[in-house]
Amino acid sequence: MTRTQLVIRYAAFAVFAVLANLAAQRLVLRTGEEAVHFALAVLAGTVVGLVVKYLLDKRWIFMDRSTGFSAHGRRFSLYTAMGLVTTAIFWGTETAFWLIWQTHLAREAGAVLGLAVGYVVKYHLDRRFVFTPARGT
Repeated sequence: MTRTQLVIRYAAFAVFAVLANLAAQRLVLRTGEEAVHFALAVLAGTVVGLVVKYLLDKRWIFMDRSTGFSAHGRRFSLYTAMGLVTTAIFWGTETAFWLIWQTHLAREAGAVLGLAVGYVVKYHLDRRFVFTPARGT
């Protein structure tokens, strides 16, 4: 795969994961708009986006065809750990936009910006630490 193809594919998957994230948030926010609903919406969106992005990245970006609970468990755990830093970028940006402007449009703009920056960082972390050949193989 060329670098251009990789960037286009990764960006498309990031957009898809962002849309899944925001859709999950909107579903949760239909139940209310208090602070607890906002927190649950951010959490639900993050989980949905994480799983969608992992499955796409594993197969179509890093060409990882490993199967089984052990392989998925190890990689998903590492993928999630790498995502903690990038999730902080995402949550911080989304929350800052919400606190400053207190509109859903601003919150979603902050989410998109935070996720975009986070995904660039995450690609490099995943390439270096997550999707590597298993030791001893």
